[in-house]
Amino acid sequence: MIYLEIFWAFFISNILGYGGGPPSIPLIQNEVVDHFQWMTVEEFGETLALGNALPSPISTKLAGYIGYEVAGLPGAIVGLIATILPTAIAMIALLGIFHLFRNAPQIKAMTKSIRPIVTVLLGTLAIEFLLGSYERIGLWHTLFLGVASYYLMEKRKLHPALVILLAMGYGGLIM
Repeated sequence: MIYLEIFWAFFISNILGYGGGPPSIPLIQNEVVDHFQWMTVEEFGETLALGNALPSPISTKLAGYIGYEVAGLPGAIVGLIATILPTAIAMIALLGIFHLFRNAPQIKAMTKSIRPIVTVLLGTLAIEFLLGSYERIGLWHTLFLGVASYYLMEKRKLHPALVILLAMGYGGLIM
């Protein structure tokens, strides 16, 4: 029964908390503190503060931690599934709708207009990574990794995952 309660608490919070973590946090608090009383307000606040200090979405961190505290590893898994499931359902439904209307001029125009936006976002991300690399390891190591990655992927046709592993190994050696 506890697994069903964990599932329900996080599923409802994430289905109703449209917009990501900030709208979901009060809903999760309501379920965890007020409804099921698995934590006090102070404990939830400490958990939230710790979760905000770590990378990744806050809802999944809260679900994993609280699920683990309530019912061990199976509870963490159930909490994570309940947190991820609403987004997965929405994505499948939206992809189904897009596929159904893929030949509609409005859908074609929408997907065509999204491409430049995604390109700019990815370019901005690449520049931020490049600048972060330059600040952390310096110009020569950054240039070496960039040129070597280009050569391995474009000329030698090495899979990007292997290039990433090689770059990580190189980073481990120089740091």
